[in-house]
Amino acid sequence: MSDAADRDRDPEFAFELRVCRWAERAWHPDGPRPAFVARQLGTRQRRWDTVVVEVDPEAFAARRALSTDGFDSDLLRVVRHAPAEWAWYRDAIPEPDFPWRHVVPAVHRAAGLGLVEKRRGSRNRVEYRRTAPYPDWVERVVAIENKPNLDASAARALADQLDHDVSRALADEVWVATEVTGRRVEPALLEDLPVEVGILGVDGDSAEVLWHPSSLSPDPDDARRRLVLAERAYDRGWRNYVDTMRPDCRQFELDRRGRALVPRCAAKDCYQSQRECAHSCPSFEPEPPAWRMNGWPIEGGPGKGVRRILEARRERERDRAERGSENA
Repeated sequence: MSDAADRDRDPEFAFELRVCRWAERAWHPDGPRPAFVARQLGTRQRRWDTVVVEVDPEAFAARRALSTDGFDSDLLRVVRHAPAEWAWYRDAIPEPDFPWRHVVPAVHRAAGLGLVEKRRGSRNRVEYRRTAPYPDWVERVVAIENKPNLDASAARALADQLDHDVSRALADEVWVATEVTGRRVEPALLEDLPVEVGILGVDGDSAEVLWHPSSLSPDPDDARRRLVLAERAYDRGWRNYVDTMRPDCRQFELDRRGRALVPRCAAKDCYQSQRECAHSCPSFEPEPPAWRMNGWPIEGGPGKGVRRILEARRERERDRAERGSENA
């Protein structure tokens, strides 16, 4: 395929953003649920394109009251097991698979953030207690792999990863999202994918369930791993791609694709990827100073304006998850 023809198609990154935006609105065939969406998250062994975290609205509100930032694995260990009454941290926290001395800085960090209280107890031991209990806010975790062109070679490449997802069962459901072709039988249904994996056919703003997934049974011992994943999703969301792109470039645009805002490069006339829109891009042109002054309605110019727009949308989706599905 020529470069010109390739640029007429959305790159996988743009398709990924469209799937994330659709998932925010109504990812599940039963309709909107209290949930929020993140992208490019996983474990050391596996990374997923899109992650949907269903939440209990009341418990999620309690989680947001603790902090508007996500907890890393160390902070999560400390806050989740913080006792109601003063206790030595070694009595409160299950023994980690690394030296205890690495836990103490997390206790001090949690106290500095107001998540717990700490003191020196008997024998000069570090004791702490919670300021509020860590709620059981995660209902389900759903993983979506995005392959706009799910041909036979792409399906073969995915098969082992999806087999791992099903057997490992870290997520409650696993899906593959692909662009519909309009054929009588979608090619994705003919590929050799695990039967437990659902298939979503994406067409513009909408998507249809081509194959329903099986409900998996996560191991209770994975509760901590699932919470770590959910905390990272809560912290990052999926609109943080501008952190690795150049919205301060005069060529950077947010183009509306249905209900999604997708980064577009005016210089290259294409929907670029994070790799393409980097500091080394030869087409980079700084915003003119006038854009940052009187010519732009948001203080700081278009670059900062893009960040604020995406951050505001991220917070709006958090509010929606907290309110619950009846107000979605």
